[in-house]
Amino acid sequence: MTTRLLVRLVAAEGEPVPIRRLHREVWAVPGALPRQAARHRNDVHKRVLELRRALDPAQRGDGARILRTEQLLTSAAPETAYRLVLTADELDCAEFTDLVHSALLAAPASAADRLAAALDLVRGRPLADAADDAFALPLIRRLTALHETARRQLIRSRMDLGRHDLALPVAERLARERPDDPATAELLGSLRARLRERHGRELLRQPVPGAGGGELVVVRGDLFGQEDANLVVGFTDTFDTATEQDLVISRESVQGQLVDRLFGGERRLLDDRVQAGLRAFTPLRTERPQDKPRGRRVRYPVGTTVPLPVDGRRVFAVAYSRLGNDLVARSSPADLRASLDQLWAAVARYGMYKPVAIPLIGSGLARVVELDRTQLLLMIVESFAAHCRRDPATAPELRVVIRPADLERTDLSALGTYLRTAPHDKAPHDTAPHDTAPYAVGAPPPPA
Repeated sequence: MTTRLLVRLVAAEGEPVPIRRLHREVWAVPGALPRQAARHRNDVHKRVLELRRALDPAQRGDGARILRTEQLLTSAAPETAYRLVLTADELDCAEFTDLVHSALLAAPASAADRLAAALDLVRGRPLADAADDAFALPLIRRLTALHETARRQLIRSRMDLGRHDLALPVAERLARERPDDPATAELLGSLRARLRERHGRELLRQPVPGAGGGELVVVRGDLFGQEDANLVVGFTDTFDTATEQDLVISRESVQGQLVDRLFGGERRLLDDRVQAGLRAFTPLRTERPQDKPRGRRVRYPVGTTVPLPVDGRRVFAVAYSRLGNDLVARSSPADLRASLDQLWAAVARYGMYKPVAIPLIGSGLARVVELDRTQLLLMIVESFAAHCRRDPATAPELRVVIRPADLERTDLSALGTYLRTAPHDKAPHDTAPHDTAPYAVGAPPPPA
């Protein structure tokens, strides 16, 4: 009865309630004979004392702050009543009401913060201990309606802030509770559509295993369209850039497109930056003109990575293949893996902690014939994850860009399996992350 009495006083919302009414509604006694009135007053008074000991133990009687005794003037005679006086921070339903009402007049960011705080106060149905009692129904209806308003307004506020991902769970719960409400179903549908639009050409987004917060993103599209990211472009060990007649470098390759897409067709500008970066590296050897009559003749170790500054970001030119004197580029799984390992070290040092976008390197003309596109994708991701376990500051995001023509030959489900099962705390290794990816160190290069 003590809990029911407290609920009854809460439902009065700060108004005094006479003893007779309290006994009638809390004890469910429809009426009382005069000779029973004293006993009923004692019942109520006993419970009031229990509440005061729990809520306001330092005060007694007329000095009580929270549960006050008052005298109501009636036509017959003064009548004793009790009033519950709590501030908003002492009563959840009052704090909830104040937060929601202030949020309805606030800007979206403030509204979202207050509404989220208000909804955190909700624990099941309001006044559940008196859900079937007439005295509680007005407050229950008001709090229930306010709860509905708070959720819908929180969805709108988060949408206004562009946080459709945070609005979605609120809308989904609302839809589960109101499966036949067309307005809720329409709101949920529009949210899901906006989230799909946000992904655009994004095919996958998941945390990189063991990367300490880094993300892996796979997108369908054009490497040079990733304007917010540093780029990775594969080169040969001679760092050739000439595309005339497609004799040395194909104009259709990523390397061949680099001049036109980022250097305005000025090949000399690209050459100057590449040569400036190569001064930090020791060449392996220089070919004789009679052995290699076309293209550059100075060779650098496979894995040499030159960061090229372009409009406030970096293009990482990484040598992952060897250009033979017959002008055929060749690479192996071991070459590619070693090149990736050195690439990520350069990204960590020079990448300014920007996202890094990489194509399916090794799938073009200088292809690694032992690996299909899925295996190349897995190698790129696994090597990045391994480096991030050593240096979590490598990059906040690895973005693998897959050309539409390559997508049907790339099994993203295999990548999903790897991400789900990959070790997050083991030391990096040089073996394949997937049982169909045989890229062991020392594998021979493919035939010309």
